[in-house]
Amino acid sequence: MKRNLCVGTAVLALFAGQAFAQDLKFAPGEDARFNWASYEAFKGAHDLKGQSLKIDGPWGGVDKELFESVIAYFEAATGADVEYSGGDGFEQRVMIDVEAGSPPNIAVVPQPGLAADLAKRGKLAPLKPEVTEFLKNNYAAGQSWVDLSTYAGPDGTKALYGLFYKVDVKSLVWYSPENFEDAGYEVPKTMEELKALSDQIVADGGTPWCIGLGSGPATGWPATDWVEDMMLRVNTPADYDAWVANELKFDDPKVVAAIEEFGAFARNDAWVAGGAGGVTSTDFRDSPKGLFASPPGCYMHRQASFIPSFFPEGTVVGEDADFFYFPAYEGKDLGQPVLGAGTIFVVTQDSPVAQAFIDFLTTPIAHEIWMAQSGFLTPHKGVNPEAYGDATLRKMGEILTNATTFRFDGSDLMPGAVGAGVFWTGMVDYSGGKDAATVAADIQKTWDTLK
Repeated sequence: MKRNLCVGTAVLALFAGQAFAQDLKFAPGEDARFNWASYEAFKGAHDLKGQSLKIDGPWGGVDKELFESVIAYFEAATGADVEYSGGDGFEQRVMIDVEAGSPPNIAVVPQPGLAADLAKRGKLAPLKPEVTEFLKNNYAAGQSWVDLSTYAGPDGTKALYGLFYKVDVKSLVWYSPENFEDAGYEVPKTMEELKALSDQIVADGGTPWCIGLGSGPATGWPATDWVEDMMLRVNTPADYDAWVANELKFDDPKVVAAIEEFGAFARNDAWVAGGAGGVTSTDFRDSPKGLFASPPGCYMHRQASFIPSFFPEGTVVGEDADFFYFPAYEGKDLGQPVLGAGTIFVVTQDSPVAQAFIDFLTTPIAHEIWMAQSGFLTPHKGVNPEAYGDATLRKMGEILTNATTFRFDGSDLMPGAVGAGVFWTGMVDYSGGKDAATVAADIQKTWDTLK
């Protein structure tokens, strides 16, 4: 009887091991695209058997499954048990848990402003100094990521509180390669070339741009992305940071100049499909359709990496549609700035296993596992770009790692009444013909009332 029990136990252990191995999406050591050495080194340095970790964040559905496929490698390497309970309502849920004194160990925050608020209230644990050095040395535009993750604590002392992981790129221009080839156009490398190409398209009888600001109650937000991109192309990163913090006022000439740079595209009847008057009445989801009309309704569309979701059914990115980096001015010597967004991992209840998970996110393997599947971009320069699951992600990843400056979506960092309020409506007013300086002054008046 004892012998049968032992055999049964051995069989159960074998099957349990097989089941656990099957939880790993890619068998360790078998896929040459991955940096398995980073996995083995992390595994050798961390024995966390019997310890547990709770993580909460915004990812549900497919993204939850993808993140859990990454978590599985941390569990396999350390022996720790990780529970991820993400999904809709994260922001409200994490604030309730923090106030109740029962937060997760780690929170995955999509807004740096929320992370900064938690740090100021003493609800976050600083990360180790080594993480700062890691970001500076291993992330493209590394200081940008340090700055985005450094906040004042309850006593005013600043420290690094987060690590960005999974990033989105907004500085993209979409086009039809077939239309460009038929017309003999080449992808511009500078803002000067982009504007010259726009003029050439008009001279050839075409329309260079499709722009739509419509988005129901959120109408106007696409224009804020344009202005943010232009801020980074006509002003310094320090000016951008000061603007987001309202140290550089909204009605400052530098900000007005960025708004007018957007207007050079959106308020030019010859440059935009439907004329300037059609910009505010066109829904942003419909605006790229001109790329696929015959003859073309437009040749270019500036929008973030998510926009293919609204392309005509059956559109193949890389063939029917492609993209290029929204270029910087060659003559202004401001490098290669990239506008985007992303998620930041912060420690809301400190423990050795929580800090170890942050360490895990610095390894190439923690990025490559998700890269090889879908919907993931990283500024980590130590990863193998060949690990990306498709050529589109790989190309976006190159834009991200070639960035000299990365800045987070500015409107998301501003107070809601501004960034998700008068900034939106002000850009609609401006696109409709109102003076840029007047619009900027009106936005600043609202910001002044928040003090």
